[in-house]
Amino acid sequence: MSRYFRGDVILTAVRVGPYDEGKVRPAVVVHADEKGCLMVCPISCSPSWDQPSVPIDLEDFQDGGLDIINESYVLAGTVVRVHAWTVAGKKGRLTRETMETILQQSGMELR
Repeated sequence: MSRYFRGDVILTAVRVGPYDEGKVRPAVVVHADEKGCLMVCPISCSPSWDQPSVPIDLEDFQDGGLDIINESYVLAGTVVRVHAWTVAGKKGRLTRETMETILQQSGMELR
């Protein structure tokens, strides 16, 4: 099983809303433990209308990136638990500055 760390952008099955069936989408790891439990914020092509959303583009990646032309949005108000074994792939890693903004918007602790 691969290890993932805060700031990694992964592809995993995520449910965004209560009626969403869930689909494989990019997500940002905001917390990871040694047992493979990940807390992630989903990434969407449109911002949330009722929760904090952080715009990101290719400049926000330390390495890697998403196959995007326009901005994407980290849904910082939606923190979801997934397991490392559900991860379909890793797309890259966000910069420290971008992660600080996401953590601040999500209410997660800066460490």
